[in-house]
Amino acid sequence: MCDVDLDDLDFTRRPYDRWKAYDQSKTACALLAVSLDKCGRHHGIRSFAVHPGMIITPGIRHITWSELDSFGAVAADGSPVVDPVRDMKASEQGAATTVWCATSPALDSMGGVYCENCDVAPAEQDGPCGVRPYAVDPQRAELSWQASDRSRHRKDLILRLIV
Repeated sequence: MCDVDLDDLDFTRRPYDRWKAYDQSKTACALLAVSLDKCGRHHGIRSFAVHPGMIITPGIRHITWSELDSFGAVAADGSPVVDPVRDMKASEQGAATTVWCATSPALDSMGGVYCENCDVAPAEQDGPCGVRPYAVDPQRAELSWQASDRSRHRKDLILRLIV
């Protein structure tokens, strides 16, 4: 939903906004997939960014009830809304794209792509689905890689991805 501010990865020079930080982290993950794929493809290692959909899990513990309600993510009884047409999925449905990326022969010759709904997402400027072109741009990925190289967080991030 927004590009990464490469000059202020840690929100040290601008007011912190948790939704902007979340959106930037998702873009950064997509760009990292592009960079990691570039590094690993010659060794037979491919990397993908995966969008599982909106899934109500314990990870949303910091989102208020009113925010969840405004997203239409919970029913009146408090149960999660499952409506794949609106990208609201059960955990199993959300996991399907990750499993597809790990096993699909359709991806044998590609990597560094953004996947959703068990397919490679189309590049879209607007809308709820697809990937923004800046999130899979190889030049932007290289700039992001360089910016993260200057950041104290990259080593930890890479180690978490490997483990």
